[in-house]
Amino acid sequence: MEYALKGTEFIELIKLLKILRIAESGGQAKRMVDDGEVKRNGEVEHRKRAKIRAGEVIEIFGE
Repeated sequence: MEYALKGTEFIELIKLLKILRIAESGGQAKRMVDDGEVKRNGEVEHRKRAKIRAGEVIEIFGE
């Protein structure tokens, strides 16, 4: 699944998870990050508000 940044340099990780409907709510997105279920460029990302930029790869464990 891909997401195009429109007129912005980045998107916060939890917002991206919600927009792509990977998480049903902000709370669920935060829990996914807290539980270590989200990888950014091959490494577990623990920052909920990490700035995701064009070209970065986000992986969800179990997806």
